[in-house]
Amino acid sequence: MIRVLLAEDMHMVRGALVALLDLESDIEVVAEAATGDEIVPLALEHEPDVAVVDVELPGVDGLTAAAELRRRLPQCRVLVVTSFGRPASVRRAFAAQVSGFVVKDAPPDRLADAIRRVAAGERVVDPQLAVAALETVESPLKPRELDVLRRFAEGEDVEQIASALFLSAGTVRNYLTAIVTTLHARNRLHAVRIAQDAGWL
Repeated sequence: MIRVLLAEDMHMVRGALVALLDLESDIEVVAEAATGDEIVPLALEHEPDVAVVDVELPGVDGLTAAAELRRRLPQCRVLVVTSFGRPASVRRAFAAQVSGFVVKDAPPDRLADAIRRVAAGERVVDPQLAVAALETVESPLKPRELDVLRRFAEGEDVEQIASALFLSAGTVRNYLTAIVTTLHARNRLHAVRIAQDAGWL
C-alpha cells in the first residue's frame, strides 16, 4: 500500500483528489494539508511514501515545503501537482529534488500512475513542461530591472519602489521604460505578463 500525503488548499479540489485516489486499491491518503506550513509536521507524523504537493499554497509555498521535506524525511518522495506549469516552477521543483511534476488538468488516471511511479523510485515529468523548461531563454533584463519589475508586479507604485530600492522616482520610471522596450511590451502590465510567462519573475 502506497501511503500518500495530499497538500492542496482548495477544499473541493482536495476532496476530489482524495475521492479519486480512494478508488485505487494500492493507494491510501493518510494525511491532508491545506497550507504549506502543515506539510512537514504531517509528514513527520504519518510518514507517507509520497507527498502530493501543490505549488501555490498559503503560508510556505509547495516547493519550499518540498525542499524542507526532502531534508527532514528523505525517504518520502514528492510529486508536485499544479495548474501553474511555468518553466521557472519546473526548474525550482528540480532544484528542490522533487520526484515528479504533473499538471492538474492531466487525465485523472495519470495522477495515480505518477504516484506509483514516483513511489517506485522513478522521476515523472509532464513532457510538455519538460520541453518548456529546456526551451526557456534566460532573462534579457538586468538584476536591478528584475527587482523593479518584480515589485511593480506585486502592486507597488513608482514611489514605493524608489523608496525600497533607494532610487529616485525618475530612475524607477526610466527602469520601467527600459524594461518595456527590452521586452517589446505594449506597456508595463504587458511586460509583467511576458516576464511571468517566461518564468523570470
